[in-house]
Amino acid sequence: MAPLALVGILVFTALGAGVVRGLWNWLLPALFGWPVLSFWQALALLALCRILFGGFGGRGFRRGYYGRHMAARWQAMTPEERERFRQRMSARCGFGPAPGDSPATGSAP
Repeated sequence: MAPLALVGILVFTALGAGVVRGLWNWLLPALFGWPVLSFWQALALLALCRILFGGFGGRGFRRGYYGRHMAARWQAMTPEERERFRQRMSARCGFGPAPGDSPATGSAP
């Protein structure tokens, strides 16, 4: 069973590198004049993206812990606390009406 799994992983990785190489070579040289990639460069790019954006496996400890932690905090809040939290996040993230703006008109009274 283990040799079959190893072959499956290698085939899946080779297909992924082939897809990355094909898409890169089809789009980027024509659009931006970037160089054409070889199979090995595409495989390295795939590995780099996995390291930078995907981690090394599973869903990751921090993401799972953070999501559970925030869900527990949200459940412990009263409706008034939840609304204050939403308003603070809206103001902090720069969307929604600015403090002092009327929600109906979007301008200061």
